[in-house]
Amino acid sequence: MPALVLLGAQWGDEGKGKATDLLGGSVDYVVRYQGGNNAGHTVVVGDQKYALHLLPSGILSPGCTPVIGNGVVVDPAVLLSELQGLNERGVDTSKLLISGNAHLITPYHQTLDKVTERFLGKRRIGTTGRGIGPTYADKINRVGIRVQDLFDESILRQKVEAALHDKNQVLVKLYNRRAISVDEVVEEYLGYAARIKDYVADTTLVLNKALEEGKVVLLEGGQGTLLDVDHGTYPFVTSSNPTAGGACTGSGIGPTKISRVIGILKAYTTRVGSGPFPTELFDEDGEALRRIGGERGVTTGRDRRCGWFDAVIARYATRVNGLTDFFLTKLDVLTGWEQIPVCVAYEIDGQRVEELPCSQTDFHHAKPVYEMLPGWSEDISKAKTFASLPKNAQAYVKALEEMSGAPISAIGVGPGRTETIEINSFL
Repeated sequence: MPALVLLGAQWGDEGKGKATDLLGGSVDYVVRYQGGNNAGHTVVVGDQKYALHLLPSGILSPGCTPVIGNGVVVDPAVLLSELQGLNERGVDTSKLLISGNAHLITPYHQTLDKVTERFLGKRRIGTTGRGIGPTYADKINRVGIRVQDLFDESILRQKVEAALHDKNQVLVKLYNRRAISVDEVVEEYLGYAARIKDYVADTTLVLNKALEEGKVVLLEGGQGTLLDVDHGTYPFVTSSNPTAGGACTGSGIGPTKISRVIGILKAYTTRVGSGPFPTELFDEDGEALRRIGGERGVTTGRDRRCGWFDAVIARYATRVNGLTDFFLTKLDVLTGWEQIPVCVAYEIDGQRVEELPCSQTDFHHAKPVYEMLPGWSEDISKAKTFASLPKNAQAYVKALEEMSGAPISAIGVGPGRTETIEINSFL
């Protein structure tokens, strides 16, 4: 059975948790393949709301094995806290698997993340300050600490000493902060070893064997396409690859084993943090989208910047990910507008541009070219089929599908598990 990839097709926060949870009952494994606890998912099950930051959404589906892949960076304190919180609410977390090759976030990564961002001032990126970027930097610089290192005190100490030799110089001499103790870090992290040991596995082997046995594996990305370090709005991006290519490297599953790549699209657009955002609204409409859509970051608590749907970005996401399907979320939020603008192109220096500019300067100066679509006033939260949607809502979905370049196979009409219209099965 081939694997499925599910990822964000905008700047993140599109509702991937709802989509993953919807599929959770039909898949055997749900794998987080990149990012860390800087990416949050909200999942509503009945009258219960769950905010997940590091754990795969599949952990809420009985019978599904949740996996943290090698491409994820793990803060062990956050991991254990999140597990405890779910256990206290009666969620079984015993099936969780963690790759021994996943890298660990340490206190010095978090400290460097925060002081560096403050030092940048107006040029700040808008990071969450959770140490994600510095951890990925250490991984690429080959001085990172992995989950498996927790089980060998000698190796752990050597790696921490090597990392802090340079980092303490930077903290003390450049940022006027106190040096971080090697002994304190080693002691704290050795304390995590026994608590997570039973979760650690060769996840690449487990997942490939599962596929050979005909099991269904869902690869779940954090953040979104436009935050990809290679394909996003650099430098205002995350430090990993949320795009489909990252699903392979972050899980150890080869590309020939992936059958479908599902992009999650919000019916409008949001982003958190700094960086260009052509359709961003600074008026009553923007505030209404924020209020009605509950646009506040699950992990950061920051208000999201809101704007109209951007078809240029959607087409770009289709191209760089090889998307086979879209899951359109939060269509219900648009109920009540007489007309709904959709960005179909950009104007840059007086020229109409229909594809995402490859120049950072051009994208920064891009002005949206809007097409107005008729809105609807009917409550759609109880709709069960596409035909039961108001005609204008149907037309809106069809227009977005045509502009975006891939079929819309499911539509979210509310936050709940059952408030979804499935047009074509993903499995």
